[in-house]
Amino acid sequence: MTQDQAPAFDEVIHAPLRLRICAFLDAVSSAEFGALREVLEVADSVVSKHLKVLAEAGYVKLEKPTGRGRVRTWVRLTDEGRAAYRGHVAALRSITADASPD
Repeated sequence: MTQDQAPAFDEVIHAPLRLRICAFLDAVSSAEFGALREVLEVADSVVSKHLKVLAEAGYVKLEKPTGRGRVRTWVRLTDEGRAAYRGHVAALRSITADASPD
């Protein structure tokens, strides 16, 4: 997957918190739910709501590996989610470039 994704505005990703979630996840292979909550500075229920929307769109995958200790939820962008996020960013760049007074 390349950084140069075809521009495609995505209503699912465009919501501010979902955009921030995707931006954070694009920079890492996966993140623990608590880290997302801390970065976003919102309640668990808010993070859950936005992750549910992204998961239903097929953009994120949630995993709860079992083992020793407390079960934690890990989140990662799917290939489809990464492509959609990068396409959305490319669309925003295109929109803002067209609006520049150059």
